[in-house]
Amino acid sequence: MSRFGKYWAGQTVSEFGDRVSELALPLIAVTTLAATPAEVGLLTAAVWTPNLLSILIGSWVDGQSHRRRLLIIGNLISAAAMLSLPLAYWFGVVTLAQLFVVALLAGVGQVVFQAAGPSFFVKLVDRDGYVDANSKLSTTRSASFVAGPALGGFLIQFLTAPVAMLVDAVSFIVSALFISRIEVEPSVPAASSSPRDGLTYVRRHPYLRAALACVTTINFFTFIAQALVVLFASRELGLSAGLIGLAFGLGALGGLLGAVVAPRLSRRYGVGRGVVAGAILFPAPIALLALAGGPTWVTFAVLVAAEAVSMFGVMIFDINLNSVQAAVTADAMRGRMVGVFGTINYGIRPLGAVVGGLLATGIGVRPALLVAAAGGVLACLWLLPSPIPQIRDIKDLALAA
Repeated sequence: MSRFGKYWAGQTVSEFGDRVSELALPLIAVTTLAATPAEVGLLTAAVWTPNLLSILIGSWVDGQSHRRRLLIIGNLISAAAMLSLPLAYWFGVVTLAQLFVVALLAGVGQVVFQAAGPSFFVKLVDRDGYVDANSKLSTTRSASFVAGPALGGFLIQFLTAPVAMLVDAVSFIVSALFISRIEVEPSVPAASSSPRDGLTYVRRHPYLRAALACVTTINFFTFIAQALVVLFASRELGLSAGLIGLAFGLGALGGLLGAVVAPRLSRRYGVGRGVVAGAILFPAPIALLALAGGPTWVTFAVLVAAEAVSMFGVMIFDINLNSVQAAVTADAMRGRMVGVFGTINYGIRPLGAVVGGLLATGIGVRPALLVAAAGGVLACLWLLPSPIPQIRDIKDLALAA
């Protein structure tokens, strides 16, 4: 197995494990601990909170030479956090406080992994293979969203939610084992690794500045919609919980298709055009959903179509943009670049969700969804004055690093 193949295999196992814990963690809170809606909301926020530390962790990572070791440590932190839940369950001592600690620690492990990942990735893949490699990673991620929830539901039903968390713990350990078998040369530590350097670097970089502005704007507006879509599908469209879940599962097939065809589309139309097209296709279907109405089969079909097109768009967007970022970022700045993107891009998501709730209260759910669609599509305007739309091939960026 190639070095990238081992990395890909570890990531694949971990992605499917994550789908299990995404179902199991809130179910433990609700069914085992009788958590209130407010407590479940805070638990969700706890999952995202460690991303606010990305800028600090990314700066620390740039000062380290053994990035493989950091990837392993990140996986093992997450594994230990997840493993604590089935152990506590067997001893009858699971508490809500422990769930918050698990969410925070697993998040920290994930942030460490994400910060060290880009500098490790470029050691495994040649520059002209970035799009294909990112496509493979995104394909298995998309597949996990199609099959993972069903697997998670089966395991939770037959093993109970706390015991099912053992699957995610094992997946992190398997990922760490795969990575431990990959031979890479140590990275050269950055002479300076201040978080301010990362902010300055991204702000002055014509590619990264436009990319960050675009993804942050898109995520703000799409999280306005994400906060409302289940409520809208249930109350406004009258869809049952089963149909909503089925629609999301079928819609995830759009993401799988996007991940598979992204390299072919990029070779035909250009990487830069792929970024712009994805930035439009990702949020635009929110408008289609907002205008839905009629019989149940029609509203169900509209929800499936909106999810499928949106997931297709986000794969085209992510695969191409991640490849551009890998090509144009200096090796000494990769951790800080990821840190800046993680703190700002992920930090804006809870704010978007809060604004979505307030906006829907003030003007109604359908108008709020239309605002989300319009704002998300207009995010592509950050890209148009930048060099990104003109990128034909990643090899053209050889001098941009």
